[in-house]
Amino acid sequence: MPESIERQSFKSTSGHVLSGALIRPDGPVRAVALFAHCFTCSQSSHAATRVTNELARLGIAAMRFDFTGLGASEGDFGVRGFPGDVEDLMSAAAHLEATIGGPDLMIGHSFGGAAVITAASQMPRVKAVATIGAPSNTAHVLHNIQGDLDAILRTGSGEVRIGGRPFNIGATFVKSTYEGRVLEAARQLRRPLLITHAPLDAIVGIENARELFDAALHPKSFLSLDHADHLLTSERDAQYAARMISTWAERYLMG
Repeated sequence: MPESIERQSFKSTSGHVLSGALIRPDGPVRAVALFAHCFTCSQSSHAATRVTNELARLGIAAMRFDFTGLGASEGDFGVRGFPGDVEDLMSAAAHLEATIGGPDLMIGHSFGGAAVITAASQMPRVKAVATIGAPSNTAHVLHNIQGDLDAILRTGSGEVRIGGRPFNIGATFVKSTYEGRVLEAARQLRRPLLITHAPLDAIVGIENARELFDAALHPKSFLSLDHADHLLTSERDAQYAARMISTWAERYLMG
């Protein structure tokens, strides 16, 4: 197990208190990473906990946190949409910079991957970015929402179900999710990018990885996660992803 897990709290740009956890390595800190979880998930998801724990074992302090309105964080998940996630990441990065330093590395899982690409393209301090099963288009997640999105755009808000859970989302949430420009952000990133993806991912298809890779400038790399599922429910798959990300990032973080 990592040497310590420190509970974190910091304010978002909208004034809500967000909840996180900083996992410190047992020994010197080689670098600092920030992890973004998947759509409607939390910092307690398998991918978030297993990847950040493994990074700590490898000497990289890593913070995972809950986006606004999810997990233990304050606020309303259904109000701001994708731009809100990007702003939350920038708030989390500012918190790290003011405390432990960094972030040197940003890692995003699924929809969180789209968010870290977009956020990091506006953050010159970040040295490297890695994604796990990320979509190339933010509108991809709207296929996972059960509800009348057109009616929400007309009336301003409405209740939907995501993964069997009820959420109230607003028109701004839907509109901003349609308008996310992930491929444009990937072109503007101009930082080392590692795209990891499972070829048989049934939720975010492998074609998303190809589109991200084609859009990004060098240095860029692709890693196949072989038979891993989208949520990295196998601890072995999550550890493999973390180890490979750490190995890839070392030349950019330690140089």
